Amino acid sequence: MLGRGPGQVGGPKVLFPLFAVPAVRRALRRFRPHVVQVHESDGGLAALLVRRLAPRLDPIPRLVALLQVSYVEERRAVRPLVAGGRVLGRPGGVERRFRWLKAPLQIALGRLTARVADLVLAPSAATVAELRRDYRVRDAAVVPNVTGGIEIESSVEEESPGYLLFVGRLRIRKGVEVLLEALPSGARLLIAGDGEHRASLESKPGVKFLGRCDAGRVRGLLRGAAALVVPSIYEGMPLVVLEAMAAGVPVVASRVSGIPEVVEDGVTGWLVPPEDPEALAAALSDVLEHPDEARRRGEAGRRRVDERFRPVHAVAAWKRAVLGEN
Repeated sequence: MLGRGPGQVGGPKVLFPLFAVPAVRRALRRFRPHVVQVHESDGGLAALLVRRLAPRLDPIPRLVALLQVSYVEERRAVRPLVAGGRVLGRPGGVERRFRWLKAPLQIALGRLTARVADLVLAPSAATVAELRRDYRVRDAAVVPNVTGGIEIESSVEEESPGYLLFVGRLRIRKGVEVLLEALPSGARLLIAGDGEHRASLESKPGVKFLGRCDAGRVRGLLRGAAALVVPSIYEGMPLVVLEAMAAGVPVVASRVSGIPEVVEDGVTGWLVPPEDPEALAAALSDVLEHPDEARRRGEAGRRRVDERFRPVHAVAAWKRAVLGEN
């Protein structure tokens, strides 16, 4: 497989280097794969190379592309956050450069990948629909993100339990400004993550910024959380939602993208409209005022992950989509 894996969403992206062309050619001839899978728009040039070389290979490999998001939608999500006619937050300089400089390249590469691939995989039905519309994808299938494949040792946390937890990069599409607007009086909020919006967010009382946290610390933070809060305006299928549910932590999230395919409102968590501080505040108050119900939804989430979002489920979905196995 060439490119970025599904467990690295939000990580550094490296465009396929031209000096790697001879190495890829040698690998294809040596291993003679039946399937070649590239990851994300960054794999577009690798996909084009494989497509050009395929007629000279025996067997001719099936070219599969895994796309976690539509960059058309991610570009649209770089905009002011507005609630009740008030602007709660605006994109920063890095985000504006992404919108006008990097996103068009990622969109072009995504469309190239979709055009040359025999099959496109995405983590949710919502993302499949976006890719069909934005990249003109023809043949597509869902292979969900999953959790539990690698054992991660939890770190010991000194925070007293009962806090609300946000995990993610502090950028405009994550909607942290909406969360701060919605935070109930007296509630504690821990924010695990960093980004260019941090300086403008740090003045809110009752909020503790932890900066970047590794997987072990996030796992430890989840142990003491009353709920994970995901107030995004755009997502693919966030891995942290699955990790929270696997830990029995209820999720309060925006009803956007692939999130409703994981979080069921009233069953495994709370879903609210994006950019709606009042609805989010009501859900957060419900979590804090009814801990037994929150625990019930958290346990239902744990069962949902065990039933649908473990590695065995992704393997089965991949085999059905790529190999045609039942």
